[in-house]
Formats: sequence, structure tokens, C-alpha cells
Amino acid sequence: MSMSETSATMTDLNAPFEASVSDYFSLLKPRVMSLVVFTGFAGMWVAPEFTQLHPVLMMTAMLCLAVGAGAAGAINMWFDRDIDAIMKRTEKRAIPMGHIAPDSALSFGIILSVLSVMMMGVALNWMAAGLLAFANFFYVVIYTMWLKRRTPQNIVIGGAAGAFPPMIGWAAVTGDITMASVALFAIIFFWTPPHFWALALFANSDYTRAKIPMLPVTSGEKTTKIQMLLYTLILLPITLSPYFLDVAGIGYGISALLMGLFFIFTSIKVFADKTHKSAKLMFGYSVFYLFALFLALIIDKV
Repeated sequence: MSMSETSATMTDLNAPFEASVSDYFSLLKPRVMSLVVFTGFAGMWVAPEFTQLHPVLMMTAMLCLAVGAGAAGAINMWFDRDIDAIMKRTEKRAIPMGHIAPDSALSFGIILSVLSVMMMGVALNWMAAGLLAFANFFYVVIYTMWLKRRTPQNIVIGGAAGAFPPMIGWAAVTGDITMASVALFAIIFFWTPPHFWALALFANSDYTRAKIPMLPVTSGEKTTKIQMLLYTLILLPITLSPYFLDVAGIGYGISALLMGLFFIFTSIKVFADKTHKSAKLMFGYSVFYLFALFLALIIDKV
């Protein structure tokens, strides 16, 4: 048993649960939540008839999206508390540290998830609510409970959960699903594997210790780097689809092209680098890339 496992075990046995507001807030994965809200807002912003949506309803939709995503994160932390305790990247989370009882985290997540879906349905429409409910189900059940510990394709399939926010934002305005909203979904879906595999390359020891079958663990670094490059190549034309679908103009198209080419360049650097330095740089750029891509979409619409 590692030092982190021993520490977590001793914390669970000896320390009372003394959860603070910040502990419960950390269960919501605020960094992930912020990206979810931003991409969801972008989906709303570019949707037809957005200007006809009352500001209060817009804020309500964003609140439901944020709370729903955070609720899924809380349930994820409840289920993954055993492996979180032995991974350096996650051992300081509230449950492994003994700040929050697992049952409390689960109840917190379920209650928030139900409330967010119901509020979205009553205040906006049930199409958006249904997508939010399905996204939460996909992340918690399909990805966290089924795929994550069983297959190296966990991120490829499970990444769909994180791709729903712009579709939800679009549906909150229009009440439907169109090719344009599917294109926004596809951007995040194909962005997710190279983004997470870049992390998995330099956090390989963590995933190995926790017995999570990430692609670098099961297939090696070379195979992982090849697939990362393939995904960045596929992603480029997909990011241009909003322009061809008349969702965005030439400003977005040029921005997407230039940023996409640089994303491919970072993947080539990772492929050629025998260290993990380039993987760390690619991971950092991938976060900026997705944010900047959707920001360009918003600015172009203005």
C-alpha cells in the first residue's frame, strides 16, 4: 500500500467528517463546470432567436447547466473515491481527505441533478432538460461506472458527456436539435481524446497505480501519440463546420483554421518528443484552444 493509500485509510478511520462550504463546492469540479457553462452559453448565443430569450431565462438555463454538471461531478467523486485516494492528482479531494462523507456526497449530487433537470424543463423546455438529464446519466453511469475502469476507449466514448453543453444551450433557446448543434457537439467530442491523452501521457504512473486502462497504459505511448495526431487531424474540418453551416462567419473560420493547425503542430511535437514536456504543453494549449474556439464563435456572432 502506498503512502497516499495509507494516509487516506487512516483519515477515513480516525477523522470525523467536517465538511465546509468550500468542500461541497469542490465536489462540483468548478474548473470543469466553468468550461461547461461557457460552451453551453456559446450554444445559446449562436442559436436562432437567441435575442428573443428573456435574460432571466438565459441566466436560469446557465444555472441549470452549471448545477447539473457539478452534480454529475459530485457523483463521479463519490464513485471514484477509492482510486482518487491513490492518485497524486486527486488524493487531496474532499472525500479521500475525509472532509465529506461518501453518502453525503452522493445525496448532494443526486439532489442537485434532479433539481437542475426539473428547473430546466419547467423554466425553458423539456428538450433541453432531457439532454441535460441524458448528459448526466452518460457521465455518471456510462463513463464513470462502466467504461472508465474497463476499456482504453473510456475517453473516446465517455467524452460524449462533456460534448452536450452547447447542444443543451442551443435547445434551451430553440427547443430542438439541428445539424448546427450536432456540429458543436462534435467539436468537443473529437477534442476530448487528444486533450485527455495528453494528460494521460505525463500522468501515466497515476493511472497505472489506480489500474485505470487509459490508452498509454494499455497500448503504450507510441500508439497513443498516433491516435492523438489522427484525432487532431479529424478535428480540424469539424471545427470549420459552423462556418459551412452558416452558424458563423469568415472571422470564426479563419480563427478555427489557424488554431486547429497549431493544435496539429502540438500533436506532432508530442509524437517527436521522447519526454513528456510537449505533452504537458499540448494539454495546456488544448484547454486554451477549446475556450478560444468557442470565444471566436461568440465574437463572430456579435
